[in-house]
Amino acid sequence: MSEEREFQQQLQEIVGLVHDLETIADPASRDSAQKLVQLLMDLHAKAFERSLEIIFGSARAGSQLIDELGEDPLVGSLLVLYGLHPEDLRTRVERKLEQTRAKLHKMGAEVTLLAVEEGNVRVYAKVEGHVCGSTKQSVRAAVEAALYEAAPDLTSLSLEGLDPPTGGFVAVSQLSGSALPASPSFDRGAAVSGDD
Repeated sequence: MSEEREFQQQLQEIVGLVHDLETIADPASRDSAQKLVQLLMDLHAKAFERSLEIIFGSARAGSQLIDELGEDPLVGSLLVLYGLHPEDLRTRVERKLEQTRAKLHKMGAEVTLLAVEEGNVRVYAKVEGHVCGSTKQSVRAAVEAALYEAAPDLTSLSLEGLDPPTGGFVAVSQLSGSALPASPSFDRGAAVSGDD
């Protein structure tokens, strides 16, 4: 089956499913389903708009442009969602920890990446001196926010050296009910032709 024909069939199936949403008897369920579809469409529209802005403003070669798209928080998160991000999980976690070090240092904290295994990330955080619990909570919140932004596909985050967490993180794979596809080996030369 050609890609174009497969695309047309998928598009027809989407149109049919959206139409089916309008026939759901329970108004609350119907409204929730329609809102979910609309929010996804809005998110994708923003990511595509941002992608076009990056492409328009760039005179870079294809591989550099792909990296820039991956570094953008909005576009990068969608690339992760679809298993298309140019960097693997470990690289994204390491880069984000490096970017966060200065902020954490001001809080009197240092972080070390212990392991990244099958989507499970282990980080050790050390807070200097005797600090109050709220400082440890602030360090925890800063590390968690940074890593969840860079790696929403992580399965679990273990932050050692601080007090136990007070909230919960739901991995992207848990929302969809299945594991995300593994990041493909990205052949940049094949993905963007004529840029070198």
